[in-house]
Amino acid sequence: MSFAMVLVILILLSSLIGTLVLTGKKDDNYKTSAKQNTLRLTAIYLFLIICSLAGLAWYINSN
Repeated sequence: MSFAMVLVILILLSSLIGTLVLTGKKDDNYKTSAKQNTLRLTAIYLFLIICSLAGLAWYINSN
């Protein structure tokens, strides 16, 4: 189970880093709405992290 937790954390971190790298690209169309896109992606990541932690807590309590 600890392997799965480490795997989930690594996937989340790599996704976050990849997203932040993409926000720094020099694309005029993307740069104009970078703040909105970053805000939306941050909200999605926070939602997924909360759901992942809730699922993990549910799994731990069920055993």
